Amino acid sequence: MGHSYLRHGPTQAFGLVCSSSSNSFYSKKLAYVPALEDVLVWDMKKGQMLAMWHETGHSAEVTCIIDAPQNTLFAVGYADGSIRLWDSTTGSVTATFSGHSKAITALAFDERGTRLASGSQDTDLIIWDVVAESGLHRLRGHRDQITSIRFISESELPSTSGGSLSHALLTTSKDTLMKLWDLSTQHCVQTVVAHRSGIWAMDVDLEQNLVFTGSSDGELKVWKLSLASLSQGLTDAESGEINKAILPFADLPLSSRHRVSQVTLHPSQPYLAVQSHDRSVEIFRIRTEEEVKKKQARRIKRQKEKKQRVQNAGEAEENPIDTEQEVKLLDIVVPHIVVRATAKIRSFAFDINQGGTKGGLHLLTALASNSLEVYAIPLSTKSEDDAADASKVFSVDIPGHRSNVRTMCLSSDDQLLASGSNGLLKIWNMKSTACIRTMACGDAIWTKAGEIMIFDIASSSLINTIKAHEGSVWSLHVRPDEQVLVSGGADKDVKFWDFAHEEGSDNKVPTLIHARTLKMSDEVLSVKYSPSGKLLAVSLLDSTVKIFYQDTLKFFLSLYGHKLPVLSMDISDDSKLIVTCSADKNVKIWGLEFGDCHKSIFAHDDSIMQVAFEKRSHYFWTVGKDKMLKYWDGDKFANIQTLRGHHGEIWALALSHRGNFVVTGSHDKSIRVWEKLDEPLFLEEERERELELMYEKELPDQLHGNENGKHGEDQPEVTQVTKQTTETLMAGERILEAIDLADQETAVFQEYEEQKARVGTLEAAGLLPPPRNPVLAAYDVEPEAYVLKVVEKVPTTALHDALLVIPFNKVISLMKYLSVWAQKGWNIILVSRILFFLLRVHHHQIVSNRVMRTALVPLRLHLRAELRRQKDIIGYNLSALQFIQRKTETERMTQFYEREGFDQDIAQAKIEEGKKRKRVNITT
Repeated sequence: MGHSYLRHGPTQAFGLVCSSSSNSFYSKKLAYVPALEDVLVWDMKKGQMLAMWHETGHSAEVTCIIDAPQNTLFAVGYADGSIRLWDSTTGSVTATFSGHSKAITALAFDERGTRLASGSQDTDLIIWDVVAESGLHRLRGHRDQITSIRFISESELPSTSGGSLSHALLTTSKDTLMKLWDLSTQHCVQTVVAHRSGIWAMDVDLEQNLVFTGSSDGELKVWKLSLASLSQGLTDAESGEINKAILPFADLPLSSRHRVSQVTLHPSQPYLAVQSHDRSVEIFRIRTEEEVKKKQARRIKRQKEKKQRVQNAGEAEENPIDTEQEVKLLDIVVPHIVVRATAKIRSFAFDINQGGTKGGLHLLTALASNSLEVYAIPLSTKSEDDAADASKVFSVDIPGHRSNVRTMCLSSDDQLLASGSNGLLKIWNMKSTACIRTMACGDAIWTKAGEIMIFDIASSSLINTIKAHEGSVWSLHVRPDEQVLVSGGADKDVKFWDFAHEEGSDNKVPTLIHARTLKMSDEVLSVKYSPSGKLLAVSLLDSTVKIFYQDTLKFFLSLYGHKLPVLSMDISDDSKLIVTCSADKNVKIWGLEFGDCHKSIFAHDDSIMQVAFEKRSHYFWTVGKDKMLKYWDGDKFANIQTLRGHHGEIWALALSHRGNFVVTGSHDKSIRVWEKLDEPLFLEEERERELELMYEKELPDQLHGNENGKHGEDQPEVTQVTKQTTETLMAGERILEAIDLADQETAVFQEYEEQKARVGTLEAAGLLPPPRNPVLAAYDVEPEAYVLKVVEKVPTTALHDALLVIPFNKVISLMKYLSVWAQKGWNIILVSRILFFLLRVHHHQIVSNRVMRTALVPLRLHLRAELRRQKDIIGYNLSALQFIQRKTETERMTQFYEREGFDQDIAQAKIEEGKKRKRVNITT
């Protein structure tokens, strides 16, 4: 099989507070924020991370987060077009929906939490049945990515049919359109060209009377939503025009003309938050109807007083006062306060479970600086002149860097990790991944001011600063005997420093004493001692590497070959090999004895930022701007493993001194640990595995390429929700194999029975039954039970797509098994789902095929009888539950009134009075 290696795998990611790929959610002082492919739950009051929602093997970024009315259920959309339903109590996935081909951009639950609407960059709108875990229908009409979705509350709309209520959905998109959909007919009933440019945000007020939309040109428009027009359908007005449900109202002026990136109304309080500036959120207060009337009354009173003064002065009368003035937007929506954060705001969210408390409303802001802040917004006062500022009450920023991680270093015992970014140096405990020290510094360890800083980790303080170079310090390295530090900078100098101590106020302070200087012909990018301590390698801006004897600084070798500067290099433990990586995307392996280039490898698709040898071996690691971490064999010049996980350029790399893990730091501000596993790795198998992954990645694009490529007028507005993936194809193949196996087993035993019937009784006694199929014998099940067992293992969300794989001749066989399952009462819900789907998909073939009659007639009888029985059971259970509910309510209210001092008759009378009648709309 060849030489084997040990596989590496991702174990954990840390250093992230939040990422900017998605919106955030805030409830009961708990912040639910995206962290690349994970969702983090932070206790903002304690500043602690309570949970991380992570699914093993899934690496697509989180793009949307919303909560369901059930409070414990969250829907999370991802960049690969999938949606996962997470249970917040267990931190596990309850269902996965796959129907979109591109990133999810908008999600919305209906008021009962039974349906989920999703919008994507692929311009499609899909309605999902959360209970049945299946897609209901796909709606098409937008020409660009959908940015916002809102359900129009079904309780506000009367029923148009005897069974169900009407449902409406409001969507906005970057194509400048706002669409109103009638979900009972699955069609768009109104399209509004809302803005001149793309609509980025939309929300609906509590009463569902006003719609707020924000565009990329900084406009915030308000629209009136007429539920009455929506309930009546497409009717003509007296003027002959069709009644419209969405009507323009007014524009709301904002303090800036930047893109309106988010519009959010508080779910229970009359406040509107709008973000149109990078660092601030404008809060507006929505007046009640009573306040608007008082405002109008005061305005009319002032006008009357002014008119009276004019008349008293003997001047000409002004226009008569209009006592029935039209309500203006500024009478309803008034500016309240502006929240200014410490960095760019990527998303914000109200605390949905916090009403008007003494501390005011709380607003969570997720910042681009990898931090979270919560601001208290004071409620409106009686005097609107009493302006108060928003105050920051909670923040979480310690567990992460404010900017990208540029450099890293592990302690000699692998217990501590130091990571540096622009302005911060952090020390991490590798066992708990907790940040134990944070120190302010320049640009990571080396500074652009040419200074070398010495920190005391115990006290988290800067104890000494040495002016080392005239230009930026680009590289530092300590000699293996730990007696000398070498530094290289933009001033073309390589300087050598001896470690020493100088007298301080309390004790001796570590310092560096300049020993000697090596002048170079160009800027020094990297310096590295050989582990033997004999040689010093210096990489220059002219794309060469010069090697010197470290004791005499006598020139030894020059390594030519790279087309762009060498950004990093390392020398093996035996000092025989030096590996260099460059911005030209190549890695070169050189012999240190003669400076000969053993191999030049095109290693990455972008600049290679760092390279490092594994201890006591010729294996080395590289990281690059292509977001890849790669493992190489320096003797065989082979790529052992390619590790994916980061969502940004990888800048930094640190190897364990024991060789059991690797740490990487990235532009996405995350630090990831890749651990050596006990699983062996063979190069041939790894290449095959990579080809399979590449094929699986391209398969959905090939299957849906034609469908996604056409967005013309000939495309239907409503289609079925299907998306073939590798998982659904494999599930379909498993069902096919089970049907084939069951058919063969049934045919063999049927032939045996026929043979027994043909021959006499005496001859039949000598016939032996055929042997059972080994699979069925192992499970000890009948053929029809085995098929059901295989079908039940298919995830509910993938069942319909898996059934599409089955050809029609096997559908006939499956129908026969469905009849048997219905007759025996096995999983009737699953039987019904499969039957209805197959009838819908293969309707024309089933109608025109007489063979299907033999399977469908008994199936109808068996399924109807079983469904009728289940209906009776459900009806009985519902009646019992309603009786228990009424009894419980009566007992609770009786106990309350008895506690208040009422006698039984008065309590019963109060109960009768408390029963509210249902509100009925009567139209004449």
